[in-house]
Amino acid sequence: MTDRLAVLLDKQDIAEIIYRLARAIDRCDPEAMAACYHADATDDHGLIKGSIDDFIAQVMPMLQGMERTQHNITNLLIEVNGGTARSEAYFIAQHTLASETGAGELGKVEMFAAGRYLDRFTRRQGSWKIAHRHAIYDWTMSVPSSGGWDAEPMAALLRRGERGRADPSYAHFSASL
Repeated sequence: MTDRLAVLLDKQDIAEIIYRLARAIDRCDPEAMAACYHADATDDHGLIKGSIDDFIAQVMPMLQGMERTQHNITNLLIEVNGGTARSEAYFIAQHTLASETGAGELGKVEMFAAGRYLDRFTRRQGSWKIAHRHAIYDWTMSVPSSGGWDAEPMAALLRRGERGRADPSYAHFSASL
């Protein structure tokens, strides 16, 4: 295998970890989140920073307090140097929250945060994982929720994603090809 092909495969492995972590966060799956990091990894999200165990323990109650979240990853840059790598992944994260002021239909607000994840990866025993993540925030916005898809008749017609392993994607990926 050429060096260039090996780097391309490493970049693909790293990209999948970034995507899997976004999915784990949106599904509120702490085990899947932890699987994206080395056991001694650290994370700095501003309000929450420290070991990956501390990060997961603090962020899970926050995520579970939200009705739903969706993290979209874009503009992914990855540089590989042997057994280390650095990446920058742009994100736009949407969070549906109960509003204390009752703003929006059904008293909900949509909060958007956008920025970049600056990740440092290391390959250990042949597997890439995050050694450190630093979230950089570029903008935020909150708007009243229209809540249209939560009201009938749409609520009965649309299958929604779920927090945790009851989400249809888990069964989808566990099925035989």
